[in-house]
Amino acid sequence: MNFTLIFAGGTGTRMHTRTKPKQFLELNGKPIIIHTIEHFENHPDVDKIVVVCVKEWIEYLNELLEKFRIKKVAAVIPGGKTGQESIFSGLIYIDENLSRNRERDLVLVHDGVRPLIGEALISRNIECASANGNAITISPVIETVIRVNDKDEIIDTIDREKCRNAKAPQTFRLGDIVDCHKKAREQEKAFIDCATMMAGYGYRLYTVPCGTENIKITTPADFYIFRAICEARENSQIWGI
Repeated sequence: MNFTLIFAGGTGTRMHTRTKPKQFLELNGKPIIIHTIEHFENHPDVDKIVVVCVKEWIEYLNELLEKFRIKKVAAVIPGGKTGQESIFSGLIYIDENLSRNRERDLVLVHDGVRPLIGEALISRNIECASANGNAITISPVIETVIRVNDKDEIIDTIDREKCRNAKAPQTFRLGDIVDCHKKAREQEKAFIDCATMMAGYGYRLYTVPCGTENIKITTPADFYIFRAICEARENSQIWGI
Protein backbone atom coordinates (compact mmCIF):
# COMPACT_ATOMS: atom_id res chain seq x y z
CA MET A 1 0.00 0.00 0.00
CA ASN A 2 1.00 3.62 -0.49
CA PHE A 3 0.36 6.03 2.35
CA THR A 4 0.75 9.78 2.59
CA LEU A 5 1.72 11.45 5.85
CA ILE A 6 1.01 15.17 5.82
CA PHE A 7 2.36 17.16 8.74
CA ALA A 8 0.74 20.46 9.54
CA GLY A 9 1.68 20.93 13.15
CA GLY A 10 3.14 24.44 12.91
CA THR A 11 1.50 27.65 14.03
CA GLY A 12 2.98 29.90 11.35
CA THR A 13 4.95 32.44 13.40
CA ARG A 14 6.87 33.63 10.33
CA MET A 15 3.61 34.20 8.47
CA HIS A 16 2.55 36.84 11.05
CA THR A 17 -1.01 35.51 11.19
CA ARG A 18 -2.87 36.16 14.44
CA THR A 19 -6.12 34.35 13.78
CA LYS A 20 -5.19 30.95 12.34
CA PRO A 21 -2.16 28.78 11.48
CA LYS A 22 -0.70 29.28 8.01
CA GLN A 23 -1.99 25.93 6.70
CA PHE A 24 -5.54 27.25 7.08
CA LEU A 25 -5.05 30.49 5.16
CA GLU A 26 -7.32 30.48 2.12
CA LEU A 27 -6.86 30.98 -1.59
CA ASN A 28 -10.03 31.11 -3.69
CA GLY A 29 -12.07 29.98 -0.70
CA LYS A 30 -9.96 26.88 -0.08
CA PRO A 31 -7.36 26.50 2.71
CA ILE A 32 -3.76 25.77 1.77
CA ILE A 33 -3.84 22.38 3.46
CA ILE A 34 -6.84 21.30 1.39
CA HIS A 35 -5.04 22.39 -1.80
CA THR A 36 -2.20 20.12 -0.65
CA ILE A 37 -4.29 17.14 0.43
CA GLU A 38 -6.29 17.11 -2.82
CA HIS A 39 -3.20 16.14 -4.83
CA PHE A 40 -2.94 12.90 -2.85
CA GLU A 41 -6.71 12.44 -2.57
CA ASN A 42 -6.99 12.46 -6.36
CA HIS A 43 -3.95 10.29 -7.10
CA PRO A 44 -4.96 6.74 -8.05
CA ASP A 45 -1.93 5.12 -6.39
CA VAL A 46 -2.33 6.72 -2.96
CA ASP A 47 -4.40 4.49 -0.68
CA LYS A 48 -4.66 6.33 2.64
CA ILE A 49 -3.68 9.70 4.10
CA VAL A 50 -2.83 10.57 7.70
CA VAL A 51 -2.60 14.21 8.77
CA VAL A 52 -0.72 15.45 11.82
CA CYS A 53 -2.28 18.72 12.94
CA VAL A 54 -2.14 21.34 15.67
CA LYS A 55 -4.26 19.78 18.42
CA GLU A 56 -6.55 22.80 18.84
CA TRP A 57 -7.36 22.80 15.10
CA ILE A 58 -8.14 19.11 14.58
CA GLU A 59 -11.91 19.61 14.84
CA TYR A 60 -11.77 22.45 12.31
CA LEU A 61 -9.68 20.37 9.92
CA ASN A 62 -12.15 17.49 10.16
CA GLU A 63 -14.91 19.92 9.21
CA LEU A 64 -12.88 21.03 6.19
CA LEU A 65 -12.30 17.43 5.11
CA GLU A 66 -16.04 16.86 5.13
CA LYS A 67 -16.77 20.15 3.37
CA PHE A 68 -14.34 19.43 0.53
CA ARG A 69 -15.32 15.75 0.32
CA ILE A 70 -11.94 14.31 1.21
CA LYS A 71 -12.34 10.54 1.58
CA LYS A 72 -8.83 9.08 1.87
CA VAL A 73 -7.86 10.68 5.18
CA ALA A 74 -7.87 7.79 7.65
CA ALA A 75 -6.98 9.88 10.69
CA VAL A 76 -6.09 13.36 11.91
CA ILE A 77 -3.83 13.14 14.94
CA PRO A 78 -2.20 15.77 17.17
CA GLY A 79 1.32 16.95 16.48
CA GLY A 80 4.28 17.01 18.85
CA LYS A 81 6.55 19.77 20.09
CA THR A 82 8.78 19.52 17.01
CA GLY A 83 8.36 18.56 13.38
CA GLN A 84 10.34 15.38 14.01
CA GLU A 85 8.02 14.39 16.85
CA SER A 86 4.96 15.12 14.72
CA ILE A 87 6.21 12.99 11.85
CA PHE A 88 7.08 10.16 14.24
CA SER A 89 3.53 10.20 15.65
CA GLY A 90 2.07 9.95 12.16
CA LEU A 91 4.43 7.15 11.15
CA ILE A 92 3.63 5.13 14.25
CA TYR A 93 -0.10 5.53 13.58
CA ILE A 94 0.34 4.20 10.04
CA ASP A 95 2.63 1.38 11.18
CA GLU A 96 0.32 0.19 13.96
CA ASN A 97 -3.12 0.83 12.45
CA LEU A 98 -3.00 0.85 8.66
CA SER A 99 -0.01 -1.02 7.28
CA ARG A 100 -0.27 -4.60 6.09
CA ASN A 101 3.39 -5.06 5.15
CA ARG A 102 5.77 -2.47 6.61
CA GLU A 103 8.70 -3.82 4.58
CA ARG A 104 6.92 -3.13 1.28
CA ASP A 105 4.44 -0.37 2.06
CA LEU A 106 5.54 3.14 1.07
CA VAL A 107 4.89 6.40 2.89
CA LEU A 108 5.10 9.79 1.19
CA VAL A 109 6.02 12.39 3.82
CA HIS A 110 4.84 15.84 2.80
CA ASP A 111 4.44 19.37 4.19
CA GLY A 112 0.88 20.58 4.63
CA VAL A 113 1.97 23.98 3.30
CA ARG A 114 3.61 22.72 0.11
CA PRO A 115 0.63 22.73 -2.29
CA LEU A 116 2.36 23.35 -5.64
CA ILE A 117 2.95 19.74 -6.59
CA GLY A 118 1.02 17.47 -8.93
CA GLU A 119 0.16 13.94 -10.01
CA ALA A 120 3.35 13.44 -12.03
CA LEU A 121 5.65 14.27 -9.11
CA ILE A 122 3.76 11.92 -6.78
CA SER A 123 3.96 9.17 -9.42
CA ARG A 124 7.70 9.64 -9.86
CA ASN A 125 8.18 9.41 -6.08
CA ILE A 126 6.25 6.14 -5.91
CA GLU A 127 8.06 4.67 -8.92
CA CYS A 128 11.51 5.61 -7.58
CA ALA A 129 10.82 4.40 -4.04
CA SER A 130 9.29 1.16 -5.31
CA ALA A 131 12.47 0.43 -7.25
CA ASN A 132 15.08 1.80 -4.82
CA GLY A 133 13.54 1.96 -1.35
CA ASN A 134 13.26 5.73 -1.15
CA ALA A 135 12.78 8.90 -3.20
CA ILE A 136 13.79 12.44 -2.25
CA THR A 137 12.29 15.29 -4.25
CA ILE A 138 14.93 17.84 -5.25
CA SER A 139 15.10 21.09 -7.22
CA PRO A 140 18.03 22.99 -8.77
CA VAL A 141 19.89 25.58 -6.73
CA ILE A 142 19.58 28.86 -8.64
CA GLU A 143 21.40 31.24 -6.29
CA THR A 144 25.10 31.42 -5.45
CA VAL A 145 25.87 29.25 -2.42
CA ILE A 146 28.53 30.45 -0.01
CA ARG A 147 30.06 29.17 3.22
CA VAL A 148 30.82 31.54 6.08
CA ASN A 149 32.67 31.43 9.39
CA ASP A 150 31.35 32.38 12.82
CA LYS A 151 31.88 36.07 11.95
CA ASP A 152 29.76 35.77 8.77
CA GLU A 153 32.86 36.24 6.63
CA ILE A 154 32.77 34.38 3.32
CA ILE A 155 35.32 31.58 3.31
CA ASP A 156 34.18 29.54 0.33
CA THR A 157 31.90 29.57 -2.70
CA ILE A 158 30.29 26.24 -3.48
CA ASP A 159 29.66 25.04 -7.02
CA ARG A 160 25.88 25.26 -7.30
CA GLU A 161 25.88 22.83 -10.25
CA LYS A 162 26.63 20.14 -7.67
CA CYS A 163 23.99 21.38 -5.19
CA ARG A 164 20.27 20.68 -4.97
CA ASN A 165 17.46 21.78 -2.66
CA ALA A 166 15.82 18.89 -0.80
CA LYS A 167 12.05 19.30 -0.93
CA ALA A 168 8.96 17.10 -0.56
CA PRO A 169 7.41 14.63 -0.99
CA GLN A 170 10.06 12.40 0.56
CA THR A 171 9.11 8.77 0.13
CA PHE A 172 10.35 5.73 2.06
CA ARG A 173 9.62 2.13 2.84
CA LEU A 174 7.55 2.37 6.00
CA GLY A 175 9.68 -0.02 8.03
CA ASP A 176 12.90 1.81 7.17
CA ILE A 177 11.73 5.28 8.15
CA VAL A 178 9.94 4.12 11.31
CA ASP A 179 13.03 2.24 12.50
CA CYS A 180 15.24 5.29 11.84
CA HIS A 181 12.89 7.52 13.81
CA LYS A 182 12.95 5.07 16.72
CA LYS A 183 16.76 5.10 16.71
CA ALA A 184 16.80 8.89 16.67
CA ARG A 185 14.46 9.00 19.67
CA GLU A 186 16.54 6.47 21.60
CA GLN A 187 19.72 8.44 20.86
CA GLU A 188 18.03 11.82 21.37
CA LYS A 189 19.17 13.01 17.95
CA ALA A 190 17.43 15.78 16.03
CA PHE A 191 17.41 15.91 12.23
CA ILE A 192 16.19 18.68 9.94
CA ASP A 193 14.13 16.26 7.83
CA CYS A 194 13.59 12.59 7.07
CA ALA A 195 16.12 12.54 4.22
CA THR A 196 18.87 13.83 6.51
CA MET A 197 17.90 11.23 9.12
CA MET A 198 18.01 8.38 6.63
CA ALA A 199 21.39 9.52 5.32
CA GLY A 200 22.65 9.82 8.89
CA TYR A 201 21.84 6.17 9.47
CA GLY A 202 23.66 5.01 6.37
CA TYR A 203 20.94 4.76 3.75
CA ARG A 204 21.72 5.56 0.14
CA LEU A 205 19.20 8.10 -1.09
CA TYR A 206 17.71 8.41 -4.56
CA THR A 207 16.37 11.63 -6.06
CA VAL A 208 13.37 12.77 -8.06
CA PRO A 209 13.56 16.20 -9.74
CA CYS A 210 10.91 18.90 -9.48
CA GLY A 211 10.60 22.53 -10.56
CA THR A 212 11.47 25.56 -8.46
CA GLU A 213 7.76 26.34 -8.01
CA ASN A 214 7.46 23.54 -5.43
CA ILE A 215 7.74 26.00 -2.55
CA LYS A 216 6.90 25.69 1.12
CA ILE A 217 4.58 28.51 2.18
CA THR A 218 6.33 29.92 5.23
CA THR A 219 6.29 33.72 4.82
CA PRO A 220 3.81 36.24 3.41
CA ALA A 221 5.96 36.47 0.26
CA ASP A 222 5.55 32.71 -0.27
CA PHE A 223 1.78 33.08 -0.11
CA TYR A 224 1.82 35.77 -2.81
CA ILE A 225 3.98 33.54 -5.00
CA PHE A 226 1.52 30.69 -4.47
CA ARG A 227 -1.38 32.93 -5.47
CA ALA A 228 0.44 34.21 -8.56
CA ILE A 229 1.30 30.70 -9.76
CA CYS A 230 -2.27 29.51 -9.24
CA GLU A 231 -3.62 32.50 -11.16
CA ALA A 232 -1.16 31.88 -13.99
CA ARG A 233 -2.24 28.25 -14.21
CA GLU A 234 -5.90 29.25 -14.27
CA ASN A 235 -5.27 31.81 -17.01
CA SER A 236 -3.43 29.23 -19.11
CA GLN A 237 -6.48 26.96 -18.94
CA ILE A 238 -8.86 29.76 -19.85
CA TRP A 239 -6.81 31.33 -22.64
CA GLY A 240 -4.91 28.24 -23.78
CA ILE A 241 -1.59 29.94 -23.08
